[in-house]
Amino acid sequence: MSLRDGILYHCGPVVMKQADGSWKCTAAGPTTSIREEPYQGQIIRDFGLRGVIGKGGMGNRTLSACQEHGCVYLHAIGGAAQVLAECIKKVRHVHFYEKFGAPEAIWEFEVEDFPAVVTMDTRGNSLHQEVFEKSQMELAKRL
Repeated sequence: MSLRDGILYHCGPVVMKQADGSWKCTAAGPTTSIREEPYQGQIIRDFGLRGVIGKGGMGNRTLSACQEHGCVYLHAIGGAAQVLAECIKKVRHVHFYEKFGAPEAIWEFEVEDFPAVVTMDTRGNSLHQEVFEKSQMELAKRL
């Protein structure tokens, strides 16, 4: 299994094993990404990721790693797990299922037309930070 040039999705999917032994993903909503902040930058670097998908954005370590290693963070819509699962056309492989179970296993998905927005880019821009700063300015006006 190689993650090089791949996209990591912060997701604990709901999957069902089919009669033929294949898997079908029935729900695939993003999970909150900031929990991965302590080590996401190292994962981007060590595994050569080109994208990370999740919800809620990430911090400065991840933003720096995105800039340094040519990776982007994409925000997916929370609460749309079944709709997002429709974009997963095939489960190619599953790794560590026996050891960790479905939510913590590593799933390789074949995906088509997945709706996500780049909110942290390779130039060091973070839409999450921009929104936070503007919100703080607006709040300060009202205090």
